[in-house]
Amino acid sequence: MPIIIPNELPAAQTLKRENIFTMSEGRAVTQDIRPLEILIVNLMPTKVATETQLARMLANSPIQVKLTLLQMETHEQTHTSQKHMDLFYKTFDEVKDRRFDGMILTGAPLDFVDFEDVDYWDEITKILDWSHKNIYTNLYVCWGAFAALYYYFGIHKTITTGRRKLFGLYEHHVTRRHNPLVRGFDEYFWSPISRACYVRKDEVLEHPELRILAENEETGPALISTENGRQIFMLGHNEYGRTTLAEEYWRDQKAGTGTQLPKDYFVGDDPDGEIKFNWRAHGTLLFTNWLNYYVYQESPYDYLINDSADWINTERAED
Repeated sequence: MPIIIPNELPAAQTLKRENIFTMSEGRAVTQDIRPLEILIVNLMPTKVATETQLARMLANSPIQVKLTLLQMETHEQTHTSQKHMDLFYKTFDEVKDRRFDGMILTGAPLDFVDFEDVDYWDEITKILDWSHKNIYTNLYVCWGAFAALYYYFGIHKTITTGRRKLFGLYEHHVTRRHNPLVRGFDEYFWSPISRACYVRKDEVLEHPELRILAENEETGPALISTENGRQIFMLGHNEYGRTTLAEEYWRDQKAGTGTQLPKDYFVGDDPDGEIKFNWRAHGTLLFTNWLNYYVYQESPYDYLINDSADWINTERAED
């Protein structure tokens, strides 16, 4: 099935070159199919790259998916043209009266900023509150996951010793092998990480409604889910493309930030050599499992227009 993206979104050309079937909104409305409605709250400065990465992951499914992109109205964009934002992004006021099957809240380069000091924190909390009634299941990525864990459960992010950046590829151990989100996973999988903070395992375990699905001894919990699967926290970047960490490394080198070589990323630790692109299969499977087991199979067919809130409190048992 195709992924439905805004007309003329730049990601369409990249996905077409990769033989990924996309469909414009204009064409989609002529088909009598109820696609899954996914809202992407894109906080990343590299808006176009993030759009492409997430669309690529969500397109690897037999389910038709329609994307809506949301920006922060209270934040001035400095890395993406205003024309792009005006053409392809909605504001919260434009979507607040709608419902969506799923929402993805992305990461943001805000490791050392207290949540309350983020200039759009009030808008984020408004969206998180609204999502309880208007979003069936939520996937929070990296900073988005830290923010949601803090807002909903009071779990603080812990800055690494010496503000050392956890940067590169890290092998994670699946701790709940029968959870639908990791169904089909090997017992160990690799994931890109780029952050200087983590959440403490003991703090997560203080909340019985939270389940740690995968973890790494050095970087901490990697996948966390609520018991009913309505909130999923992905603390890595399983959506990253092959060269994303390399581009970040060379950008930081040019800026003189002293960022170390990405761990286990370049073959032979040669930054001019090949990249160990060993996370795509598990990354694709993670997003496909989320769409299938937590969005498609659980979201009521008519809930986008049904005012009943009964589905909100429905429990989902782990298989």
